Amino acid sequence: MITAVLVMGVIFVNGWTDAPNAIATAVSTRVLAPRFAIGMAVVCNFLGALVMTFFNAQVAETISKIVSFDGQGNSSQIALAASLFAIVVWSVAAWFFGIPTSESHALIAGLTGAAMSLGGVYAVNFDEWIKVIIGLAVSTIFGFFGGYFITKLIELTFKNIARRKADRIFNAGQGLGAAAMAFLHGAQDGQKFMGVFMLSLYYNGLAGKNANGAFTIPIWVMVLCSLVMGLGTSVGGMRIIKSVGMDMVKLEKYQGFSADISAAICLFGTSLLGIPVSTTHTKTTAIMGVGAAKRLSSVNWRIVREMVMAWVFTFPGCGIIAFLMAKLFLAVF
Repeated sequence: MITAVLVMGVIFVNGWTDAPNAIATAVSTRVLAPRFAIGMAVVCNFLGALVMTFFNAQVAETISKIVSFDGQGNSSQIALAASLFAIVVWSVAAWFFGIPTSESHALIAGLTGAAMSLGGVYAVNFDEWIKVIIGLAVSTIFGFFGGYFITKLIELTFKNIARRKADRIFNAGQGLGAAAMAFLHGAQDGQKFMGVFMLSLYYNGLAGKNANGAFTIPIWVMVLCSLVMGLGTSVGGMRIIKSVGMDMVKLEKYQGFSADISAAICLFGTSLLGIPVSTTHTKTTAIMGVGAAKRLSSVNWRIVREMVMAWVFTFPGCGIIAFLMAKLFLAVF
């Protein structure tokens, strides 16, 4: 059951390092106090992971099918454990440097690298992997242009409304937007890790697959994973909040609202379609689009470049670490 413990560790780290993206804009515009925002994110992450998985578990199904860890003896459990260890190492390093790297990408890369240590390219289910590429494209395009056009629409709609009155509207709107983002972070990332948790149970002989080759996620798994993610979120993550919500673009309230709504729409749609996307990727590209709607120079492109480089290197970097970790673990254990 070491793999199950490691899954819990990865879920905790996700709540700790990834969830702060959801509330970054509301904190940076001072709509929500950091402590209150983190508390709200704890509750909404829990509810998102629990409720959305109960009604639609397609994201978890995609993750559980993306690779095969089928091997001899305990090799499946060992390789899966190595992938989770690599994900934790990668994510904590990114948190230490304040870079909001995508833990979703790290998860997919880690699983793929470790599985390939057992079966090479034949361990990869490319029919499911293509959904990751689609999600990457959708979150980038919709996040950026959604943020851009929603900002322009709001500026046009509210151009004749007094600033003080508009700010009151966007205070409430951004609070709701941050809650929606936290809820959908739980829905997306919570499901991804539930899929991995079911894999750990399966390779330990504690879970089976249905006729379609998918898992039926029991309610206790939903509750356990949701609670651990919420606990991780309670630890906070002001480094990530600062990078996403303060350093990249100086946001006004209506701009923070635009970013939250754009990202939330994208996450909700992809969750219903079972496409695994990165909440970090979606939120940060939405913020870029919001900043670009004002003028390109309002975006701190140095921060953007650091984030993009982190995204680019996550797939090969975390994948290689997981591959090597799996080879090492298989040799030692």
